[in-house]
Amino acid sequence: MHFADLGLSDELLRAVTEAGYDTPTPIQAQAIPSVLMMKDIIGIAQTGTGKTASFVLPMIDILAHGRSRARMPRSLILEPTRELAAQVAENFEKYGKYHKLSMALLIGGVSMGDQLAALEKGVDVLIATPGRLMDLFGRGKIMLNGCSLLVIDEADRMLDMGFIPDIEEICTKLPAQRQTLLFSATMPPVIKKLADKFLSNPKSIEVARPASASINITQWLVKVDARKKRDRLYAMLEAEDVTNAIIFCNRKTTVRDLNKALQRSGVRSSEIHGDMDQGSRIAELDRFKRGDVNVLVASDVAARGLDIKGVSHVFNFDAPWHPDDYVHRIGRTGRAGAKGVAYTFVTPEDAEALDNIQKLIGTKIPVFGGAEETADAIAAPADSEAKATPAKRKRPPRKAKADAQEAVVEQERAAAIPAPAPARRPEPPRAEPARSAPAPRRRHAQDDDGPDDGWNGPMPSFLAFGFNSDAA
Repeated sequence: MHFADLGLSDELLRAVTEAGYDTPTPIQAQAIPSVLMMKDIIGIAQTGTGKTASFVLPMIDILAHGRSRARMPRSLILEPTRELAAQVAENFEKYGKYHKLSMALLIGGVSMGDQLAALEKGVDVLIATPGRLMDLFGRGKIMLNGCSLLVIDEADRMLDMGFIPDIEEICTKLPAQRQTLLFSATMPPVIKKLADKFLSNPKSIEVARPASASINITQWLVKVDARKKRDRLYAMLEAEDVTNAIIFCNRKTTVRDLNKALQRSGVRSSEIHGDMDQGSRIAELDRFKRGDVNVLVASDVAARGLDIKGVSHVFNFDAPWHPDDYVHRIGRTGRAGAKGVAYTFVTPEDAEALDNIQKLIGTKIPVFGGAEETADAIAAPADSEAKATPAKRKRPPRKAKADAQEAVVEQERAAAIPAPAPARRPEPPRAEPARSAPAPRRRHAQDDDGPDDGWNGPMPSFLAFGFNSDAA
């Protein structure tokens, strides 16, 4: 099957061909014709399957007919993070270059004045994060009663980030007669309930088992003492055939500290996390894409949806707290048919998180090193290292010591001399038992990379409010 078989316009097919695509992915082949027929869709697909184009392409053709009105967007796409919203905007810009459609990006960090100016002109496509959209709606700056097409992307991520109440309220502001497309990597009960409430007779499309990891990704567990994670990482970056890699950490402080340590060791690394403004994040991602740096240390702000081609390795320096995050983290490699490798560092304290991950993906992840690293030996590395320490000290064999003392006593008895009490040698000092790594503390708000942490940086250059100069 080719894109030409899906019912798309000639202008759109031209843009797709110029972007270098000819054959649709399974989610695109199934979703595009149904969207063009104005059906509601539930799409269950993991990242890296071409999900974004499956709604962007038909939306461009649908919106090609009609006019926008001030402060009343004709379509709305909800994304959980600014990065994903910006990526969707890039897709519209790339595929919609032969259509005179206008677009606005409504996210935290971009000047609200610029966003209001775009909305006043009227937009065909509004791409927004729920927080900023609700803010402007509360101020009376936007009306949704003219929106005939709604896309809820990464719905399970919306659930994780606490956006479901906002999404439910947004849905009540839109016309009852509309087309709704919902995409999610998994379908937990809350998302199923949301779909039942706001979608009308939807067509379900599932292109992969929910939360399954790509078959193109070789997965390994690296069992390690928490105190030796960095040493193990350095060794693996040198020993493995790492073209480029993304290293994921659970905390922003860990991201910063690890990146500095890697740079001191001569590694060409960079970092992205939630404390950075949007402009800085995009700049660092561009450096990684260009190859200026070949290692990117990231928090989960970069785990979902970002399409970075050619990532050879993913390292989970910290085992993710949420099993869904594991699937999305390792999904940064093994994309578009390429092979990838994912290593997850685990300590004894990660046992519960690891168990949840393996339950979700439905398979046991093999231990890196094979037979040389038995499960028992790795289960408690701190204990095994502590036991090994006293063994290195040179002690006289106990049996030889006892035999020598007994010989002295026998000689003294033979000479009828009372035997003095044998002098007691001081025992060598015992080694302090190795302290186990501290138990991971509970996840707090200050450790998380929130979806809308605010910044005042410049607007990225590609976030224009039209596809071309004629659109304005």
